[in-house]
Amino acid sequence: MTGDRTHGWWEEYRGVLHPVFLDTAEVEYHATSLREVVITYVPGLLQTADYARAVYAYVQPGLPEKELAPWVEHRMRRRAVIGGDNPTPYETLVHECALRVRVSDRSVWLTQLRKILDEIEQGHATVRVIPFDQDGFGGAGISMMYAGGPVPRLDTGLRDAPTGVAFIDAEAQLEQLRTLFLRIQGASLDPTASREFIHRLTKEP
Repeated sequence: MTGDRTHGWWEEYRGVLHPVFLDTAEVEYHATSLREVVITYVPGLLQTADYARAVYAYVQPGLPEKELAPWVEHRMRRRAVIGGDNPTPYETLVHECALRVRVSDRSVWLTQLRKILDEIEQGHATVRVIPFDQDGFGGAGISMMYAGGPVPRLDTGLRDAPTGVAFIDAEAQLEQLRTLFLRIQGASLDPTASREFIHRLTKEP
């Protein structure tokens, strides 16, 4: 790892957040493309601050605001990779479950859905929805990200594991992730239908 890679913005959080948060931000920062599958929560790169705060406060009950604040700030800073003048191409497959669950209240939920639609309109994200009634989807327990490197041998996979996030760089496992992503993509709506799906959700009572 070069000196440039070890002094990114995420280093400001060393000793404050778990190292996996810093490692994830570094992988995203250096990626040439990002592909993600999420089932239970809105993807971190698309979350609003209020949504992220509600999630963290729920899974870390009793966490004081002074300790919660850097978690939320870090998540918001991660979003820079899909914005700006040279955004990293980003495609996410999101289950309907993640879009419907209200981690806070209706206002936060609606703002979050509109944020996703805004990112789509700005070209910052390609979003494909996996509806509850979609045939051919058996991956309810899958959460993963595939980060493309400058060359294929530098690709990195991230998957949830019993001990936390597992970082994958072995070619055989990366090939499995690529195959899995394409399989789940085949069970999702296309981007236009997905955008319309999310828009309809915002109109529900």
